[in-house]
Amino acid sequence: MGFEIAKTNSILSKLATNEEHGENSPYFDGWKAYDSDPFHPLKNPNGVIQMGLAENQLCLDLIEDWIKRNPKGSICSEGIKSFKAIANFQDYHGLPEFRKAIAKFMEKTRGGRVRFDPERVVMAGGATGANETIIFCLADPGDAFLVPSPYYPAFNRDLRWRTGVQLIPIHCESSNNFKITSKAVKEAYENAQKSNIKVKGLILTNPSNPLGTTLDKDTLKSVLSFTNQHNIHLVCDEIYAATVFDTPQFVSIAEILDEQEMTYCNKDLVHIVYSLSKDMGLPGFRVGIIYSFNDDVVNCARKMSSFGLVSTQTQYFLAAMLSDEKFVDNFLRESAMRLGKRHKHFTNGLEVVGIKCLKNNAGLFCWMDLRPLLRESTFDSEMSLWRVIINDVKLNVSPGSSFECQEPGWFRVCFANMDDGTVDIALARIRRFVGVEKSGDKSSSMEQKQQWKKNNLRLSFSKRMYDESVLSPLSSPIPPSPLVR
Repeated sequence: MGFEIAKTNSILSKLATNEEHGENSPYFDGWKAYDSDPFHPLKNPNGVIQMGLAENQLCLDLIEDWIKRNPKGSICSEGIKSFKAIANFQDYHGLPEFRKAIAKFMEKTRGGRVRFDPERVVMAGGATGANETIIFCLADPGDAFLVPSPYYPAFNRDLRWRTGVQLIPIHCESSNNFKITSKAVKEAYENAQKSNIKVKGLILTNPSNPLGTTLDKDTLKSVLSFTNQHNIHLVCDEIYAATVFDTPQFVSIAEILDEQEMTYCNKDLVHIVYSLSKDMGLPGFRVGIIYSFNDDVVNCARKMSSFGLVSTQTQYFLAAMLSDEKFVDNFLRESAMRLGKRHKHFTNGLEVVGIKCLKNNAGLFCWMDLRPLLRESTFDSEMSLWRVIINDVKLNVSPGSSFECQEPGWFRVCFANMDDGTVDIALARIRRFVGVEKSGDKSSSMEQKQQWKKNNLRLSFSKRMYDESVLSPLSSPIPPSPLVR
């Protein structure tokens, strides 16, 4: 085996044989566990429920209805007259009507408070491709970007793997609800300087993944002022812009740039990454967008986009659908309502058994606090608990350590990628896990909470299940699933 590995390493590139993809993270191991034993209400009712996938499946019926009412939106239906022109179109600028529709949609998801220029819209293969492309435009191998933690685990793949840049966490703490502070930003930057690391920029995810929170104007202004003061780039990943279901409203960095007091800022240092994967629930369409206020970045990114274009058939369809303002307005309104309803149902179900989540107003997930369930406040204990949840409770949730969280016991759990019945099954499993199984006596929420306190987080599993020596390992030979951001 060792000889075979050495032989492979000698004939393949360093990129092909290194471990920088990040696939060995528990975040991806959870996917493998799900792939090997996927839940199905009839075929496999005891399988693993996928709660590690940040997908928005709550409004796909609205898109299906639009397609039925608008057959001309597809070149495979009544739009056949456009088939030849669309099939032969290969300009990497993209269809003009597509770029115009995307710019308009970005305006609507930001409440119409800011305008976007279609000429600055650059296509990419999903947010993954958009993030990597912007890094290629801004930095060289060895350079670094500051990223508030906890942050999306696949950033290691999207931002680092092929570009060769470094990610330096800006540590945020639960004591202030993981908010970004000027002190933490300054500390991360100065530590990098002391280590002779060239910092090229700061990356914000707003709304946050995994926290599901939005950044207020003061925080955005503070971060923008810092990056401008140090002449480094600010990249804002805004792919969850339309998943806000509660106050406060989402504020885009584009809005901050328009404010009178921020006119001194150098717009050439500001860039936005966007996508239709989360807001529209269309990850399979691979629609990623780079919007930069820097002309040189726009030109460079557009040249690079030839490596990951959106198919013209997809552009054609989306241009038609997103140009239907009545549909878009109703979709955004209905999506926010359904996300809010699902979030409330899920978090209320957790509260019944005493499990709290960080208060959030956006996203397709919750940042679940399982610190009371840890045997001790260590990451080893977090991993032990996670293995029990995966192997025995049969829920794929993602441990905080895979998000670079500095405090053990936090988990991201997704709630928008399944139907109502599956959500209730997941909640029932959680209730059984913490020893407060919902009985048929229709006891009130207050009675269940009192029972919870009485049990004091008594797990219904034996202590043996926390012994890592008897837990089945997740080092599965199953190939990794295709990961959709």
